Amino acid sequence: MVPFYYTPRFQGYSLGPSHPFKPIRYRRTHDLLAGYGVFGERESVVEAEPAPEAAIRRAHTAEYVEALKRLNDEPDSPLRYSHGLGPGDTPAFAGVWDATRDCIGGSLQGAEFILSGQGQRAFNVAGGLHHAMANHASGFCVLNDAAIAIHRLLDEVERVAYVDIDAHHGDGVEALFYDNPRVLTVSMHESGEWLFPGTGFPRDTGRGAGVGTALNIPLAPHTGDELFMAAFHEIVPRAVEAFRPDVVVTQFGADAHYSDPLAHLALTTRAYEAMLGYWDRLDLPWLALGGGGYNMDAVPRVWAMVYAAQAKVSLPDTLPQEYQAAWGGETLRDPEPSPAPPPDGLSAEDVAGYARRQLDDLKRSLGWT
Repeated sequence: MVPFYYTPRFQGYSLGPSHPFKPIRYRRTHDLLAGYGVFGERESVVEAEPAPEAAIRRAHTAEYVEALKRLNDEPDSPLRYSHGLGPGDTPAFAGVWDATRDCIGGSLQGAEFILSGQGQRAFNVAGGLHHAMANHASGFCVLNDAAIAIHRLLDEVERVAYVDIDAHHGDGVEALFYDNPRVLTVSMHESGEWLFPGTGFPRDTGRGAGVGTALNIPLAPHTGDELFMAAFHEIVPRAVEAFRPDVVVTQFGADAHYSDPLAHLALTTRAYEAMLGYWDRLDLPWLALGGGGYNMDAVPRVWAMVYAAQAKVSLPDTLPQEYQAAWGGETLRDPEPSPAPPPDGLSAEDVAGYARRQLDDLKRSLGWT
């Protein structure tokens, strides 16, 4: 069994009607997989349960937890301007504590499922809230489900590898394990020279006992499939296989897709499928999480591919008729060829040269050269 953690309560994580973070993407992913007939006796939807407070406090400070609990029922409290909350990226809202616990609970359930020995793979579609820090919200993320799940995994395994291919640097997860030699964090993202949060460079490789266990692969806008996958294959397999993790946790933000309105890496579904093939072949216990993604047509398609890879199910390219009728679209995979990058001052040579410099800097920082 590969559980797909889901609940209609995910719709409660709403940062506002004009906010780019749209919880409808969770329902659309569920509906797409259901339309394909994926869910049955072996692969099934599992009701996501709220994460318990004790688990949350392992990654977040008591002060921050108490602020969120108060804001849950008093969203107009002065605390709405504290802890990274406010009228910008991550506004507080009525029910913020309850809604966030719902979304992150599936990640903890997935960790528990893997540790129980019932199966080796699980997917929390509402997970991947990777910017949240110990004491504050950031980048649409209130609580850090990946960190909470990794803490639980470390109770019973020795090493966990976390690999993040969201267009934005996985700064929260990295920060929470920056000095922990038992956790490898790898982030492939659009460089902070162009994109929020402005961090995640090759020189950032960990602290203290954790030196060498934080890897960052920043890339230029319009990197595209071929160059992105070349960078992935040059770094990720070597890093993960040398680390010898007991469990891998992946964050599959869909905002690296070429249609995303907030980022510019310009991947197609072919790159996502290629990465999924690597994780499938690696054959380790694998907890997959969602993440960013702000084009509502692309996100469900990418995340349906994630679950299908975990469940070893082949999905037809034509979208199910009932899904098309409800949500639109025609095909699961992007048509050929990849879209050409818009003219913005970066040539293909500039983009490739930037990637080469970052990869070489990372290898030097790690002592690989």
